[in-house]
Amino acid sequence: MEVTVSRGILRSFFLKFEDNLDIDVAIVGGGPSGLTAAYYLAKAGKKVALYESKLAPGGGMWGGAMLFNQIMVQKEALDIIEEFGISYTEYDENNLLLDSVEATSALIFKAMQAGAVIFNGMKVEDVVVQSETRNVNGVVINWTPIVNTGMHVDPLVVRAKAVLDGTGHPCEIVSTLARKNSIKLDTPTGSVMGERSLSVEEGERTTIENTKEVYPGLYVSGMSANGVSGSFRMGPIFGGMLMSGRKVANLIMEKL
Repeated sequence: MEVTVSRGILRSFFLKFEDNLDIDVAIVGGGPSGLTAAYYLAKAGKKVALYESKLAPGGGMWGGAMLFNQIMVQKEALDIIEEFGISYTEYDENNLLLDSVEATSALIFKAMQAGAVIFNGMKVEDVVVQSETRNVNGVVINWTPIVNTGMHVDPLVVRAKAVLDGTGHPCEIVSTLARKNSIKLDTPTGSVMGERSLSVEEGERTTIENTKEVYPGLYVSGMSANGVSGSFRMGPIFGGMLMSGRKVANLIMEKL
């Protein structure tokens, strides 16, 4: 029985892994915007793989605010909440309250049910740049523990028609691309501008505005969008994250 368990896990995982070496969209980071994008892209029939460096996708949504596991979402995102089947209560005429654990679980479940594949414990440490066009067309992956311990172990590569940086506050993928290559990003300065301090209304608005393709083949959503374009953080309100995820999914589908 012991060998049967090991063989079943190994065979099924490597079949899944091999089947996702050439995909439509690679999403880096399993926060709310990345999960929402994964759902809408997979629902539209795109081949989507999401890479989460931690054990559990969900980003900062799990913890609510200071481990009070409630979050707020604006009513502008109500149709997304209802599509994901998340229960809510009305707080006032503009805002809804959600249980952060239920909301995060629903995003993960619906994304996978739509057909997105999630690889947890995997770190995207770089992107692939096409030799002819210099466009981004893939990701460079390794196990998170290997990267964290600094072991000198070469990675593997996944080819993707589009890559989404949903890594949140540090906007890791765009920062890596900009640091390693002489490129100009679609930002006011042409470079990664960095996140500003908290301003809820401004941060929520610009999260959606800054969701875009910042370099050919490379998109940003959620806090990565604000971090790259130099806008504000917003705290435990998540309507902008959800609407950003849906917007970037539509942008990628139009481009593909």
